[in-house]
Amino acid sequence: MSWSVYILKCADDTLYTGVTTDLKRRVAEHNAVAGKGAKYTRARQPVTLFYSEIHKDRSTAQMREAAIKKLSRIEKLALKPRQRTRQKAN
Repeated sequence: MSWSVYILKCADDTLYTGVTTDLKRRVAEHNAVAGKGAKYTRARQPVTLFYSEIHKDRSTAQMREAAIKKLSRIEKLALKPRQRTRQKAN
């Protein structure tokens, strides 16, 4: 199973970063009125997918999520053109 790290752009122009195994479902949950989206995004709907990366396992996805959360807004916005697949080295 692959894991995705994603950045959402909220209606108020803020960014939200998370991880999931089903990106399409998770974005829909963030946009649902009474759904399972994060409390942060519920107050900032609608959200749109801004950036995503695919990782081989949960551990590497969560490490990348933590690294992205440490980036400045400008650095996060610079990620936009680089949607890619990352694989853990053996």
